[in-house]
Amino acid sequence: MNVWDEGTDVMPVAIITGASKGLGRALAEALAERGWELVLDARTAGVLQETAAALGKHGVRVEALPGDVTDAAHRTALAAAARRLGGLDLLVNNASALGAEPLVRLEDLALDGLRRALEVNVVAALGLIQEALPLLRDSAAGTVIDISSDAAAEAYETWGGYGASKAALDHVSAVLAEEEPGLRVWAVDPGDMNTDLYAAAVPDDEDPRPAPASVVPAFLRLIEERPASGRYAAPALLGVTR
Repeated sequence: MNVWDEGTDVMPVAIITGASKGLGRALAEALAERGWELVLDARTAGVLQETAAALGKHGVRVEALPGDVTDAAHRTALAAAARRLGGLDLLVNNASALGAEPLVRLEDLALDGLRRALEVNVVAALGLIQEALPLLRDSAAGTVIDISSDAAAEAYETWGGYGASKAALDHVSAVLAEEEPGLRVWAVDPGDMNTDLYAAAVPDDEDPRPAPASVVPAFLRLIEERPASGRYAAPALLGVTR
C-alpha cells in the first residue's frame, strides 16, 4: 500500500543531500512531481538555487540550503527547515566524497582523502540522521535512504577508500534499522550512472552509462511499497541484470 495516498492534506516532506544535480536532483524532481515538499542541500549555491526554482514550479515548497554536510550547524539547519515545512518523512543521504579524484590505488591514497570520504559518507550521514530522528519518529512512515555503491560490497581496484566508506555506511544503516524498528532504513546501490561523481572518479572511462533519472523508479518503488529495511540494488528492483 502507498501510505502517501491516504487522502490527507498534509504533504510529505523529504531532505535530500547532494541535490543540485545527478541522482539527488533526479529524485527530488520525481518527488516534487508527486507533491512532496523538499529540503535540498548542496555545496554550490548557484546550481542549488536553480534546481530549487525549477522544482518549485510543481507547486510545492522547496527549501534550498547551500552548505557542507560535514558542518554540524548546516545539518541542524536542514532539520530545522524540515520542521518549518511540517515535519520529516524521508531523509536521503546522497552527498558523497570519493577520497581522491581520480581514484587511485590504496598505496597512493592520501590519508586525508580517506578521512574526507569517511567524514562525508559516514560521519556526516550519521550526524544528519541523529538530527532528523525525532522528526522521522513522529512520521507515520519515517524513512532513511542511504545511498550505497556496488563498491561497498565488491572489491574493485582503486575503489578501496570510497568502497570502505560506503561499506561503513551500509553497516550504519543495518544497525539503525535494528535500533529503530518503527522506521524503514534502506541502503540502496543505485548502480552505474552517468554522474559528475563517476566522471571525477574515472575520467578516462568513456563507456556509456544510464542517466540518473533512469534509476529513480527503483527508489519510488521502495517509497511506495515500503519493503523491510535492508540493502537493495536499484537494477534488481527494476529487473535489470548487471
